[in-house]
Amino acid sequence: MIHFSCTDDYVLEDETVLLRPLQQTDYENLLPFSLQEPDLWKFSLVTAAGEEGLKNYMQIALDARIAEKEYAFIVFDKRTNEYAGSTRFYDINIPFQTLQLGYTWYGQKFQRTGLNRHCKYLLLSFAFENIGMERVEFRADNNNTKSIAAMKGIGCKVDGVLRANMPKREGGRRDSIVLSILKDEWFGGVKEMLWEKLKC
Repeated sequence: MIHFSCTDDYVLEDETVLLRPLQQTDYENLLPFSLQEPDLWKFSLVTAAGEEGLKNYMQIALDARIAEKEYAFIVFDKRTNEYAGSTRFYDINIPFQTLQLGYTWYGQKFQRTGLNRHCKYLLLSFAFENIGMERVEFRADNNNTKSIAAMKGIGCKVDGVLRANMPKREGGRRDSIVLSILKDEWFGGVKEMLWEKLKC
């Protein structure tokens, strides 16, 4: 077990993917997605679409790390030797041994390639086995069927739906579905199930 600190640099990797802390210099690595695939943030309150959108998105993530509230990673696909997207830990609560895993997005080219499963396996292993989390939570717009299916596919269980819990960029409010994986579930079969899926 390690003492987790947002000020430390953690690199998570396997033969397929590498996750390292997001840095200011990663603007150039992520800009092509912002310019060419703005719909990646269709369900997000904060968009990274366009040059200014990406600058704002990254600054929020970097400031949150300094404030020790979030820890954003950039995702690098070793198979194609390209940057693929980003993901992060947020709402990190060390005393309660909980955190949320989200703000995850990948370019179209990297979706449905198995990359997400590799990322989630590394992130969940780190959360439960290295920093001693008891619960990892996931949230999504309740209309984001693709994201919900992906979360269920890695072993998440649905806790419920928070009605009208946050605003939408286009106006109105969204219902957010809450899912989670508990430490006992991780060691009680979810880890093994996800590991088997990585071999497919």
